[in-house]
Amino acid sequence: MKNIITLLALCFGMIAFSQNKNAKASMEVDGVCMMCKERIEKAAIRTKGVKSAVWSVDTHELKLIYDERKTNLKTIAQKLADVGHDTKEIKATEEAYNSVHPCCKYRDKDVVKDHESENGNGN
Repeated sequence: MKNIITLLALCFGMIAFSQNKNAKASMEVDGVCMMCKERIEKAAIRTKGVKSAVWSVDTHELKLIYDERKTNLKTIAQKLADVGHDTKEIKATEEAYNSVHPCCKYRDKDVVKDHESENGNGN
């Protein structure tokens, strides 16, 4: 019995030490402009355990540094969805999406097209 308890304690200890306090990850987050960038980065950085969050308007990639002991990618994705931005894993509710500024309506093809032409990316 003593050996089993020792073994369990050892396993739990190894799990705790295997989590990275400076984990790096990236995820795709929908958005179209600098207002989206500010909202996305702010939502991510306000998530407990997130140390750095940088989103690219051009690639829609959010680069993260976070503490795996305090949060995970699903939690971060939920925080982004809560402020109106879709990720591959979690979609924003209609209510959250409708709360973003009209120029940030990334689901609207006309808005996306307008941003592309502003940035010289349109045809």
